[in-house]
Amino acid sequence: MKQLGMILLLCCAAPAIAHAEQSWVLATDLWGTRTYQTLTLNIKDQVVTGNLDGDEITGTLKDGNLVFATSDATNRVSVTGTMKSNSLAGVADMADTNTPSVRVKHSVTAYRIPDRPKGGPTRYDFVPRDYSNTFDPHRAPVLTVWPGDTIHTTTIDSGGVDEKGVTRALYGNPQTGPFFVAGAEAGDTLVVKIKRLKLNRDYADSLDDIVRRARNTSLAVKSTELGKAVRWKLDRARGVATPSLATGHLAGIAVPLRPMLGGLAVAPGNGSPAISTGDTGSFGGNMDFNEVIEGNTVFLPVQQPGALLYLGDAHALQGDGETSQYALETSMDVEFSVELVKNKAIAMPRVESPTQIMVLGQAGSLDDALRAATSGMVDWLNLDYGLTVSESAQILGSAVKYSVANLAGRSVGVAAKLDKSIVAKIKRVR
Repeated sequence: MKQLGMILLLCCAAPAIAHAEQSWVLATDLWGTRTYQTLTLNIKDQVVTGNLDGDEITGTLKDGNLVFATSDATNRVSVTGTMKSNSLAGVADMADTNTPSVRVKHSVTAYRIPDRPKGGPTRYDFVPRDYSNTFDPHRAPVLTVWPGDTIHTTTIDSGGVDEKGVTRALYGNPQTGPFFVAGAEAGDTLVVKIKRLKLNRDYADSLDDIVRRARNTSLAVKSTELGKAVRWKLDRARGVATPSLATGHLAGIAVPLRPMLGGLAVAPGNGSPAISTGDTGSFGGNMDFNEVIEGNTVFLPVQQPGALLYLGDAHALQGDGETSQYALETSMDVEFSVELVKNKAIAMPRVESPTQIMVLGQAGSLDDALRAATSGMVDWLNLDYGLTVSESAQILGSAVKYSVANLAGRSVGVAAKLDKSIVAKIKRVR
């Protein structure tokens, strides 16, 4: 949320000196709800320039006091506080959001984003100490990274168990993160390139179940005894999975492994509370889309400063829809890189493979998810390829493929897919 006309008066703990451009995250506590903005400061001699969520600011630095304002004075906001080298705490005075003639005060805090290390893109090895059961915009970042950087880390399974069989978190798709991507702002697109997904243990857990959405009345009557746990053996050398105690018709059956991430998300939008890791939205979430695999690229709409990227709920294998309620739930080593597309907003998650472009629509019903996926693909064809709605309709009518991505959550997902060969001769405009 932009707060136009902001003036900040920062009472520094020591006389300020001239320094290079600084990036900060400014948090304002609005009646118990924190909202976040990106603040950039350039200080040279006594002149202050920069921006607040893209709004240009100008000001001065005199006698240890920093004063600056955006160019729009119609919604004047002032902040006084104590600023240290990497943190700020103070109070904001601004117009009431419903009654502009009434002034209200809110506390503010801020922290400075570290400067990028010298030497170009970096590879980080991050060992998680704890995990999150929510996609939380207020959770402190575990690591700050920059576009072009690569991160190697690990996930635990949906029950909270790590690669050694030790419970590390409460069940419910606990996530690793969030990772703060410096430079990411609301309205950008975060690009997550999945470089490697490596199984790090020899078993996975699932159920002998069929989700209720996939049952008709007759099947429901036959399914009353379903829902029992099934342990799967993961033969990493052969690349197959087998039910550990399989007998009868399933004795000797083996299915090929295809590791994927069920959970991948940025923090939800401005003023949003933390959202359960069982849920989905425009920010991504518990998508359970079996194309979030090694070698593919996922695009997510940034909704908070730094994006705040979460990942988890690794599956050794999952059919379309996760119809057994649990896929082959396991832990995993993950390696990914991040990039940013500045000032390009997308409405919902996208996935790109070497051969396809895919849009994931997520909603409370399959009808609504189908509509979202179709609309999202039309938007992609328009923004990136310049196609009109009529031209997109002709492409979709002859070539689109749909898959049911998720049936197991509180919301469902439908993916619209197009082979790249169909649009290969169309020049991208963005």
